Amino acid sequence: MPPLRVPRPRRYLTCEPRHFDVSYAINPWMSEGAPVDTALARAQWESLVRVYRDLGHTVETVEPVAGLPDMVFTANAALVLGGKVLGARFHAPQRRPEAGAYARWFTAAGFEVRTPVSVCEGEGDFVPVGGLVLAGTGFRTTVAAHQEAREYFGVPTVGLRLVDPYFYHLDTALFALDDENVAYYPGAFAPESRQVLERLFPDALIATLDDARAFGLNSVSDGCHVITSPRATGLAEGLTRRGYVPVPVELSEFHKAGGGAKCCTQEIRGSSDRRLRSSSSRGGAMEARCD
Repeated sequence: MPPLRVPRPRRYLTCEPRHFDVSYAINPWMSEGAPVDTALARAQWESLVRVYRDLGHTVETVEPVAGLPDMVFTANAALVLGGKVLGARFHAPQRRPEAGAYARWFTAAGFEVRTPVSVCEGEGDFVPVGGLVLAGTGFRTTVAAHQEAREYFGVPTVGLRLVDPYFYHLDTALFALDDENVAYYPGAFAPESRQVLERLFPDALIATLDDARAFGLNSVSDGCHVITSPRATGLAEGLTRRGYVPVPVELSEFHKAGGGAKCCTQEIRGSSDRRLRSSSSRGGAMEARCD
């Protein structure tokens, strides 16, 4: 009998893919000029938002900016803990203007915002779990940014080095199942980082290369329901055996830019001093248990 999983209400920040396109290539998934079905991308994004609201989560939206096609990937914009925001300083020149747009949104919403000195790509490379912040490096976020996060939030960070360019952000290779455990693909990490993960999470859910390449690890969990790629079938089976409920959401258009559910989702942890000004919506009440 798998253990009882209890979902926890979450607050998410998203961005409508009004200007989404693949107009440049900054990771191996991207092919400059690849055709994007904008209507399908919009429909897929709306499906993701609808799932969150149906599960009882709050969804905030930030206004998209013309000329910033990757702004839909809100996870990269910041790490939010306890109502404090460590913003982004993007590695790719094409994405750097996104940082200011998101910083203005958070500031207007009443959050304390710090702009990092070092290259830092938010939840793309920071995963809070188990009282720690797992911190990816190797392709985007620098080790110096790990130190900035540790000092700013007062939470220990654990550096993990990524070695496969297809898994250029930590959130493409690992996600938090709940407040204590993770799922990850070992091949994305340097040997010493795999050893760290094995020590910290001996009961982790280990994913295959096929599931990782299907964006199965770019998933979002509320501690029970896991919004994941419908192509990550092996991962879904593993989640079910452990008592989680896989919720497949098709985001194929965003895969063309190297993103999935988590890339499109920024979690806001803690509350600001004022109500968030963006439009938000609550779905039904959160269930006491996961059925």
